[in-house]
Amino acid sequence: MNPAGHIVSKLQEYFHTNWSEMTATDWFGLVFTVVIFVLMVVLYFWVLNPKNKDKIESHRTMLQDDDDTNSEK
Repeated sequence: MNPAGHIVSKLQEYFHTNWSEMTATDWFGLVFTVVIFVLMVVLYFWVLNPKNKDKIESHRTMLQDDDDTNSEK
């Protein structure tokens, strides 16, 4: 076996997952991680899409804008 094949074999062995022995906590963590990853990818595409630039930039100073409820009063 060539050295590259040996490395791939070791990686497959290291990252092997026994799906039948996963607990409810394992499944929750897996699903939660995948959902957060998908949401982040969608959000990045939405924010970085040039057609949304004006809509997003209109909220640029939202935290600095004064509103009617001034907490210093």
